[in-house]
Amino acid sequence: MNELARLKWQCRRGTLELDLFLSRYLETGYLSADNEERTEFVQLLKLEDTELLPFLMGERVPSSDKQAHLVNRIRNSVASSCGSVDS
Repeated sequence: MNELARLKWQCRRGTLELDLFLSRYLETGYLSADNEERTEFVQLLKLEDTELLPFLMGERVPSSDKQAHLVNRIRNSVASSCGSVDS
C-alpha cells in the first residue's frame, strides 16, 4: 500500500465530520504541503477521535503552534470547498 492510500485509510474515522475534514485536506492540501506539514498531519492522525474532533470543529485549540496552524489549514480547506466554517 503506498503512502497516499495508507493516509486515505487513516482519514476514515468514527464520525462523518472527521472523515470530511481529513479527507478534504488530504485531497486538496496534503500534496502541496511541505515535508514539515506532512509530518505534522501524520502526527495529527495519531490522535484519538475525541481529541481531534474538538480541534477541527473549532471548540479547542491545539497547544502546539504547528498543530494549530495545520488545524486551521484543514478547516480552511473544508470552508473553501463546502461553504463557511467559523474560525
